[in-house]
Amino acid sequence: MLTDDFDPLKGEMLRIMDEEGNVDRSLAPKVPKDLLLKVYRTMLLTRLADDKAVKLQRQGRLGAYPPSKGQEASQLGPAMALKKDDWLVWAFREMGGLLWKEIPLKTLYLYWMGNELGSVYPDDVKATPSVVPVGSQVPHAVGIAYASKLRGEKSVALAYFGDGATSEGEFHEGLNFAGVFRTPNVFVCQNNQFAISTRRAKQTASPNLAQKAVAYGFPGILVDGNDILAMFAASREAVERARKGDGPTLIESFTYRLSDHTTSDDWRKYRSKEEVAEWERKDPLKRFRAFLTAEGVLKDEDALLKELKEIVEKAAAEAGAVPAPSRADVFVHTYAEMPPYLREQMGGGGP
Repeated sequence: MLTDDFDPLKGEMLRIMDEEGNVDRSLAPKVPKDLLLKVYRTMLLTRLADDKAVKLQRQGRLGAYPPSKGQEASQLGPAMALKKDDWLVWAFREMGGLLWKEIPLKTLYLYWMGNELGSVYPDDVKATPSVVPVGSQVPHAVGIAYASKLRGEKSVALAYFGDGATSEGEFHEGLNFAGVFRTPNVFVCQNNQFAISTRRAKQTASPNLAQKAVAYGFPGILVDGNDILAMFAASREAVERARKGDGPTLIESFTYRLSDHTTSDDWRKYRSKEEVAEWERKDPLKRFRAFLTAEGVLKDEDALLKELKEIVEKAAAEAGAVPAPSRADVFVHTYAEMPPYLREQMGGGGP
């Protein structure tokens, strides 16, 4: 078990692929080449779509937006480990995981444009809408997992959240409940080094965040969050453990936010260009590209880049053309069956 081999109490970190794309074959998960290419494709799509979202916001066509540049592996690795019936509970910086879950990019753009249709996913997609309040994702995911356990189902609920969430009460309450009732959860903490502008060292005296799981009676593992193979390997093991009924796992994804916290932020106010440049050399896309090229998996990136740019532009254009829902929709979609008094007030309308 990776959680046995890499002890967060000793500061040990799981890394399979180094910054140059070299892989430790003894640790690398076996992934078919076509799946590796699909993963890279989704990572690159995430990067391009993220960049487009920032531009749309600057043009006034999209609301405040949280860029995810640099965290693509941190998002994709856990999502890869999930099955169709597993739940994904996200915060706000997880576009890659949602795209892997096959939520249309147009839908994600609609959400950030302030259109509530952006929270309407395909019926077969098990994912919650974005829940922005920091730390709230944890108890939500625990509730979903506990319900699954009570029903005798085999589904897993995976929650994404940031390092700032570990300073919130919901994080501790959720992990405590999960440990006591051995809920089928995977908790993915995207430690991108900052809670807005507050460094992790100002949030906790713990050497790392993964070791916080120990106090709640289940495993934690510290992972290089810019290593897609390591993130997938750790997540797959955690998902399998949860599905077997062995309880939750906390994964600390040690990564870095290369851009602003949101488009309302200015990262230059609290970190240096030199620090960002150092982390740009650890870019998850660059190292994965180097690995795939060496393996002969990635051959024509120019054609792929052209195709994905067209997908992004089309999604943005289609989202921008969707009219905003009417105010009456607030009442139409609040109840499974509209109460008589509302139908009367709406002139007999309703579902």
